[in-house]
Amino acid sequence: MIDLLINGRFYTDLAGGLTCQAIALCNGRIIATGSTDEISSLYQRGMNITDLNGLTVLPGLVDSHIHFQHYAESLTKVNCETATIDACLIRVQQQALKTLPAGWVLGHGWNQNSWDGLFGTRQQLDDVAEGHPVYLTAKSLHAAWCNSKALAVAGITNRTPDPTGGMIQRDEHGEPTGILLESAMYLVESIIPTMNDSERLKALFNAQAILNRVGLTGIHDFDGMTCFSSLAEILSEHALTLRVVKNIPRMHLAAIKELSIPGGYGDPMLRLGCLKLFSDGALGPHTAAMLSPYEGSSETGSLLLEEEEILAIGIEAASIRLPLAVHAIGDLAVRTTLRSLKRLVDIQKQGNINMHPYRIEHLQLITPEDLPLLVNSGITASMQPYHLISDQPTAEKYWGTRNNTSYAWKTVLDTGVNLAFGSDAPVEAPDPYAGIIAAITRRPEGFPEADGWYPSERLNVRQAFLAYTYGAATAAGMQHESGRIAPGMFADLAFYQEDPVAFPDTILPAMETIATMVAGNWVWKGF
Repeated sequence: MIDLLINGRFYTDLAGGLTCQAIALCNGRIIATGSTDEISSLYQRGMNITDLNGLTVLPGLVDSHIHFQHYAESLTKVNCETATIDACLIRVQQQALKTLPAGWVLGHGWNQNSWDGLFGTRQQLDDVAEGHPVYLTAKSLHAAWCNSKALAVAGITNRTPDPTGGMIQRDEHGEPTGILLESAMYLVESIIPTMNDSERLKALFNAQAILNRVGLTGIHDFDGMTCFSSLAEILSEHALTLRVVKNIPRMHLAAIKELSIPGGYGDPMLRLGCLKLFSDGALGPHTAAMLSPYEGSSETGSLLLEEEEILAIGIEAASIRLPLAVHAIGDLAVRTTLRSLKRLVDIQKQGNINMHPYRIEHLQLITPEDLPLLVNSGITASMQPYHLISDQPTAEKYWGTRNNTSYAWKTVLDTGVNLAFGSDAPVEAPDPYAGIIAAITRRPEGFPEADGWYPSERLNVRQAFLAYTYGAATAAGMQHESGRIAPGMFADLAFYQEDPVAFPDTILPAMETIATMVAGNWVWKGF
């Protein structure tokens, strides 16, 4: 069946601003572009024809870094992103009163930097928990806040050693405070009852609908194998309305190798992407690995993998053509990661191994000395522009003058490095338009200067949209079938009442998707 979409404004070249009026679709792909007269001339009996009446159409947007299952589950949890710790505690108590006996109270989103830098304590949660164990993940997903009952159920005492790559925060008497950092989180997380299959599928369906409504036609997911199997089940029911590149945590490498599943393997709607590694933590809890201490502190964060370790893992993964995607936030972690990936890329070239690009995830701080490493490594910079909006006060306080190369989107793009944007949801909301506006303005709410924070790193609106479309496709090795409106490309499209790329960067329209199409099917339609 051929479908014709006419009388629209289709961006066939976002960078150059080129458009056409109409397209033809067949079997989930675009087969022709042209004027309304040209495409209408293809019409034959039985074809579907849709008059768009002037709507603007862009390639479907892709979130290049999301924790899809975590996001879906977060929609069922206490929202801990509050201005004060007392407001968070009130929400926890309200949830505790509605929770069945012995049930866990779960939440997400707290940020001690929004609470004058003060972490919560287990005693504060004890006072409102109504006898329930409580586990609340930080906005960064690199820390958790627990009450005494949760610690007791997990067997955490003053004699419990810090796990490798993590820390149990302790008071002056050596007693756990209730704050767990990095891998220490798993001491509690591993014993929390998980959603059953039915509950998880319901949560994923709900999350999928939310993403489709904001113009997202694809995601690069960074959750585990449970999410992978759930997505496969949704696909088997022909109900997957997001094109998913599934990245796999390092812990599953052995299983993937045993099955001999190569990178890129899968269905057009669900395919294997990269192996995900962590080289450091996050800015918020001061676990991002730094070359020199945080301002006003002796802390330098935690480097979780040395250069040789990343190299060894990368060589093992390359045996099944599985590239690496490495989380790196602090400048030491970024340097270590870039050196490793550059060596891996060189090995790949020498062996004539064809894989889609290696990736560095977040890249929040890079030294000027390390920029050539980024340029010469041939990797993708996968960045999340809304992190700047959330992190700017913290970065200003703890990174000081180093911020002149933090969140450096324009610098990255100008060097010719592929730039792909995402949200890191549930760390941030998976709203691509919030990310696009952040990339264009670099101006957190209340920021006094109209041209934003380090304005030389601002992007224009076309560059920002490209990072959510063609940049995302290139990051997944899919640039020959996705990310553009052209014959042969997937018919993944986002529709708008107003043209979001035609306005000056200083006068942005209210960006709102009026419809979304994936593989030629309407997955959200509001007109």
